[in-house]
Amino acid sequence: MEKNLDRVPREGAGCVIMASGLGRRFGGNKLLADFGGEPLICRAFRATEGIFDCRVVVTRHPEVEKLCRERGIAVVLHDLPLRSDTVRLGLQAVGAVEGCLFCPGDQPLLRRETVAALVEGGLRNPGTIWRPAFQGTAGSPVWFPRELFPQLLTLPPGKGGGFVAKQYPGRVRTVAAGEEELQDIDSPEDLLRLLKGKTLG
Repeated sequence: MEKNLDRVPREGAGCVIMASGLGRRFGGNKLLADFGGEPLICRAFRATEGIFDCRVVVTRHPEVEKLCRERGIAVVLHDLPLRSDTVRLGLQAVGAVEGCLFCPGDQPLLRRETVAALVEGGLRNPGTIWRPAFQGTAGSPVWFPRELFPQLLTLPPGKGGGFVAKQYPGRVRTVAAGEEELQDIDSPEDLLRLLKGKTLG
């Protein structure tokens, strides 16, 4: 359960929801798959709601774009092939912020409390990279400070933010998270497993 999190956006905080995956292993657009009565990506919407100055979804899917527009969420629709394209387009869309959280659209058990802790850590400690971690193993989403934006905007083809984070291990800080929060959905089996975890929790 959330611990009295306010709904006041953190000044200088940006968020890019990564929603451009093709879902090859899933066999279709997993982001619109039903997860507890709503499209899977809506879980990312809720986990990031009310925290950021600017939040944008970057997607290749017109159906996801439509869902975002219906909910009043900023969205960039594109047809570029690479993960690095999604990072660049998202960062350009959030504009002038102090830091940006890159959040996958397929981690349905990510808690808003964890997202808020990553943002607070990043804003209070300029120049640091923040990740959630379970028992020492870090995952996504990842917060990057403004000074690393130039490198994110010029990633090698096909690389994501992890490529930059690995170059600065001394800057990485972590927030403790539940194991289930860091798990994403790549297959229908993953979906069923995490739905079961949601029910049990």
